Formats: sequence, C-alpha cells, structure tokens
Amino acid sequence: MTDEANAGRGAGPGVEAGVRGAVDGSVDGSVDGDRRAGEVDLRRVGIDPDFWYPVARSASLTRKKVRATSFAGRRIALYRGAGGTVYALEDRCAHRQVPLSLGVVEGETLRCCYHAWAYRGNGRISQIPYLPKGAPRPPRGVRAYPVRERYGLVFVFPGDPDRAEATPLPVLPEADSARHRTMMFARTVHCHYSFLHENLLDMNHQFLHRGVLGRIHPELLGYDTSPNSVEARYLFVPSGGRKDRGAGLLSAEGRGGASTPDVVTIRTEYPYQTLQAVPESSGTAAFSLWAAYVPEDAEQRRSRVFGLLMIEKPSLPGALHVAWPLIRRFTERVFAQDRMAVEAEQRAWDEQGADMNQEVFPLILDVRKVLRENGTPLGPAPTALAVCPEADGCAGARPAAPS
Repeated sequence: MTDEANAGRGAGPGVEAGVRGAVDGSVDGSVDGDRRAGEVDLRRVGIDPDFWYPVARSASLTRKKVRATSFAGRRIALYRGAGGTVYALEDRCAHRQVPLSLGVVEGETLRCCYHAWAYRGNGRISQIPYLPKGAPRPPRGVRAYPVRERYGLVFVFPGDPDRAEATPLPVLPEADSARHRTMMFARTVHCHYSFLHENLLDMNHQFLHRGVLGRIHPELLGYDTSPNSVEARYLFVPSGGRKDRGAGLLSAEGRGGASTPDVVTIRTEYPYQTLQAVPESSGTAAFSLWAAYVPEDAEQRRSRVFGLLMIEKPSLPGALHVAWPLIRRFTERVFAQDRMAVEAEQRAWDEQGADMNQEVFPLILDVRKVLRENGTPLGPAPTALAVCPEADGCAGARPAAPS
C-alpha cells in the first residue's frame, strides 16, 4: 500500500463522530431522515441553470435536422443549420404554441410545421408567409439559448445568458488526447439528480455489484470538501469472487504484472462529477469518467445522464478495439444495477413524501450540503412569455420569475 494510503487510512473529517452520532441519534435532528432542523429537503432543490449542460450527442443532430430535448421542464428545440451551426430555441411557436421541434430547417432558419412561421437562430421571427405587406409583426419571437459543441456533445446554457460567455465548459484533457479512446453514454434515469451524485460518490455499495465486480473491499482513504466540491479517495481491494471480463480490461489488470488494488478518486465539483481509477502498480490512470446529470422535467425527478468514459490505450496496437465490446457490456451491467437502486430511492421518496433516509456516512452528508447550497428552489415550470423586450424576438431574454 502506498504511503498516501497509509496516511489517509480511515481519514475524512469527523467520520467516527459522525457514525457515533448517527447511531445515538445526535446527527439526525429532524423527523425526515438525516436532515437537520430547518434544512430544505435536498430532493426539493433544483439544479443551478447557470452552467453548461449537455442535452444531446452531436452525432444525433445532422445538418438540416431538428430534435426535441428539455432542461428542467423547459422544452428546447435543437437544430443544425445547413452550414453546420447548432441552434437552440424554446420549443414552441410564438403563434399557436405548436412545438418547433416538429418543424423544418431551411438554411439557418427553423420553420414551424403549422403555419410556416420562420425563426432565426437568435429566436427572432424572420418570416410570416401570409402577413400582408406593411402589417406589423407580432411583438415577440421565442427564446434562444447559448449553444456550444465539445467532446461530441451539444451543450446549452439554460440560465442567465449574460453569464454564458464567462462560464467555462468542463475541461477534459483525456477526451482530446490521442492516447485515450472515449466511450459515450446517454441514458434517462427516473430519479432526482442528487441520488446519482450520492451513488457514484459512496463506494460502500459495491455489494450491489458483486455479480459483476466480484467481492470488493472499498477502503476510504480520505476526502476533502469545499463550498462547491467533495472529493473522496478509495482503495479498491479485490477479495475474491467472479469478475466480469470487461472489468479487468477496463482497469488495465496486469499492466504492472499482476492484479493489484486500484486507487479510485471521485469528485463532485458542482454540477458535474468525475471518477479516476489508478492501478497501484502503475501510477497512471487506466480510465477517467466525466458525468453530468441533466434534469428533464420541471419537478426534476427524471434525469438524463451523459457520461464520457476516457480509457487509456494499451501499448499493444488494436488491443482496446478488441476489448471494446466487453468493456461496453460491463459498463452497461454496472449502470443497470445502479439505475435500479437510485430509481428505487426515488420511488420511496415519492411514496413517503419526504426524505426518510437515515444516512450514517459523513461524506454523503457533506455532498448533500454542497448540492443543497449550490442549488435553487424548485418552483413552477419556467416560462419565457413574460419577458420579450425586442420588437421582433426575445433572444437572450430570461424567463419571468415564478410568482
């Protein structure tokens, strides 16, 4: 075991006190599980819209095509113009509210399928075919969202458009590296995004994956917190059992000559999450994972999971290509098990009407605090109808605040 592992064994601020408090009830100050008196139920906290969120794969949006997506109840029509640029408009025609995602792309404009109103990529109305010459145009168009493409994903900025330029996209050097190959995931999971953060960060649930990973003893080496992040380090020690072949290929077993424990670092840096696995015998990461959990519905009980799994290529040419289907099968099996668990947690919350969790792991209490304090209150579904100051559009206008 490394010196770092020995130094951090059992670390993590207040771990022993937190566990004792959970047993004798002192951690839990309220009737709703582990929430302290006065704390808002995390499952009623919305994600902060002032970040870049992936909403589609770039490859799924070919030229002159349009598709529907959403962010926290805001329906968005994505389309790629003839020149290759991607645009994002609120998914409703200003005329009769018919979804623009049912429309037709003509050059760089999007034409509604109903009365053929046409919109530019900035949300302004460019044409109403039957409007008499000289007649005034309607007072507003539709909202346009800032859009960027990176890492094979389409990102939108659903919050204050004035903050978009100064807000960086995630920085993922492995995704741009020729030494790595990236596997992409996009799945809908029926749960609040916070359950997904907890699931990945709390590696004490490896019993769930015993049929895929064999028996694993995850040892918490330590963790660090800040106002917007929690980072935990684990030592994964194999202790027998049958393991999916893809698991060994992904973690580069044998790179150092034998199967050895992995040091796994997981970080929630609001609102994204990362995981990195480093075999103890190697010292370099076998793979890295970046994930974003994008709420789809207004109540934020359904999330679209976007993941980029960046795997270091082995020295043997073509080896990763051969292993790819096995790695994909393994990751799908693990994801299916995790989805089962977090969706069960959401169902329990729905049935009970509150968070009745009795959490004993201080690390999870800390990440809940980060998610709670960086989030926003959940309210009615936003609307863009009330704020459209421009005569021929409302590009960049923010939705009116819920009353």
